[in-house]
Amino acid sequence: MQRLALAGTRAIVDMSYTRHFLDFQGSAIPSAMQKLVVTRLSPNFREAVTLRRDCPVPLPGDGDLLVRNRFVGVNASDINYSAGRYDPSVKTPFDAGLEGVGEVVALGLSASAAFTVGQAVAYMAPGSFAEYTVVPARVAIPVPALKPEYLTLLVSGTTAYISLKELGELSEGKKVLVTAAAGGTGQFAVQLAKNAKCHVIGTCSSAEKSAFLKSVGCDRPINYNAEHVGTVLKQEYPQGVDVVYESVGGAMFDLAVDALSTRGRLIVIGFVSGYQTPTGLSPVKAGTLPAKLLKKSASIQGFFLNHYLPEFRGAMDHLLKMYAGGELVCQVDTGGLSAEGRFTGLESIFRAVDYMYMRKNTGKIVVELPPSVNRVCQTASCKAGTEVTLDECICFTFETLGRRVFSLTMEVE
Repeated sequence: MQRLALAGTRAIVDMSYTRHFLDFQGSAIPSAMQKLVVTRLSPNFREAVTLRRDCPVPLPGDGDLLVRNRFVGVNASDINYSAGRYDPSVKTPFDAGLEGVGEVVALGLSASAAFTVGQAVAYMAPGSFAEYTVVPARVAIPVPALKPEYLTLLVSGTTAYISLKELGELSEGKKVLVTAAAGGTGQFAVQLAKNAKCHVIGTCSSAEKSAFLKSVGCDRPINYNAEHVGTVLKQEYPQGVDVVYESVGGAMFDLAVDALSTRGRLIVIGFVSGYQTPTGLSPVKAGTLPAKLLKKSASIQGFFLNHYLPEFRGAMDHLLKMYAGGELVCQVDTGGLSAEGRFTGLESIFRAVDYMYMRKNTGKIVVELPPSVNRVCQTASCKAGTEVTLDECICFTFETLGRRVFSLTMEVE
């Protein structure tokens, strides 16, 4: 066995060692990046979150992928996350964002059994509001291309699919009410209920959203700014609705309870109308709720995606097949109609959250993170000598990662 001793020193970049730890060949990875960090617990996203620059690019472990994010999703629950509501023990700072689609640019040895550098993946994991995110390979899902439509399925699509499958008991002819039906998850609840041959009613806030709902099969869109939801439900559905997919809370929740049929089921997947308040809640008529449920033998059940993670991958596989087969519309809203234009770059996430809470979006809000802008490579050994895109300058990758990971100072006797 060869003996290692300390004598004169020289830096050795042991490239054979990279094969046992990290594969980054063919990728260009800068030494610094930008990301959004929760620095103060608050339901006010702008107060809670800070855009930090010059953060070190993280390195993946043996079972991890390093993903260069191309698209990230904005969810109503992002402000619950920034307020620390999902984990009361959480301490700031921590990284923001819950889902992304991007390209694998580096990976550990164990992860290389299932993934390769350059592969497109979708993932649901904390810290997606960043240029680069380390993602455990076990939660990454291969996708055919870097398309925002695949991102819509991660949180929004699987929430609708799993909740309706596990709790909805859908069957032909059932009447299903979807609140916020033109939103990120509502669009999927409408389509999946129609796929089960149900009659679907959907609430929304504009004529344009009503038109979208009709285009994806909604039988009775209700624009609550033009019609009173309670009146429509009483007049047109006097026997009530069998299933409610409810995400709004407050007064809409009360209307939904009143609209339940005998043995009707109400699935609570959120209560977005209250998220921006200090408590995160919006008032409901809880005092009369037991009597109303008893009178109809009706039920209410909550659904939180994290409690159904064993079903997540199967749901994604099913939804990806539906999309590939043309059976599912994945509506993406990139802010093209917003006053300041498309949501591009991490700094636009603040606008995207505001846009959502102003009820402007149709479909899933997606922010694009374009490839790095051109700037001069600062690597000492760079032979380019001209302005290049850092993602194209391979010397930057090897010198940077070599310096941080693989430069071993040792002597071999």
